[in-house]
Amino acid sequence: MTPYSLTPLHDRVILVTGAARRVGSAIVRHLHGQGARIVLHCRSARAEADALAGALNGARIDSAMVVQADLLDTAQLPALVAAVTARYGRLDGLVNNASSFYPTAVGEINETAWQDLVGSNFKAPLFLAQAAARRLATADFPGGGCVVNITDIHAERPLQGYPLYSAAKGALLTLTRALAVELAPEVRVNAVAPGPILWPDDGQLDDGSRAEIVRHTLLKREGTPEDIAGAVAFLMSAAYITGQVINVDGGRTAHL
Repeated sequence: MTPYSLTPLHDRVILVTGAARRVGSAIVRHLHGQGARIVLHCRSARAEADALAGALNGARIDSAMVVQADLLDTAQLPALVAAVTARYGRLDGLVNNASSFYPTAVGEINETAWQDLVGSNFKAPLFLAQAAARRLATADFPGGGCVVNITDIHAERPLQGYPLYSAAKGALLTLTRALAVELAPEVRVNAVAPGPILWPDDGQLDDGSRAEIVRHTLLKREGTPEDIAGAVAFLMSAAYITGQVINVDGGRTAHL
């Protein structure tokens, strides 16, 4: 047993959704660096996922695989879990990272936005955790299996202009605590809530908006994807923590 009741990640099999790019790829690299075997999920970024898995397998043989699925098609999710266990024989951890993020003005919210934002940020994590629960419950490590959901600080403090996204992340935060109750004691369920880590790459936040967000962090700077990855790894290793959320936000929520 390592200090602070942290258990090694060596040889654990961990599925990360939305793993090909941005924060997902940082989580993958960090967990792999701690000895885990990684299952990279992607929806459309197959070339990037394959390249990342190839690099990981080059560093350590048979330590990564790619699974491709549309997480909104919940009928696919049991087969996704089955593909993992067919390759590695087990599943020890799940990181629900895949997400959509864009504004939705009240009065203009439509079914397409509902299906996408609620689907990616709440429905998919629920049904994937449900599909994986039986396998996670058999994880033979201190603290058992583990789910880490990537929520958002705006799950509790809604971001103006993003009501549907904020509500979907709020549902995921509640789901985190509910699943911690339902899956205990075999499976731990926690969340990491990012603050200003990576800006959207579609330009939806201008320079002024970004500067204002950073100004409201106590540390007066943006975070990095590696900050999120480190928090995920901590929760994967922390055998006596469940039902909790860690805000990785530079202190932004301390005085919003």
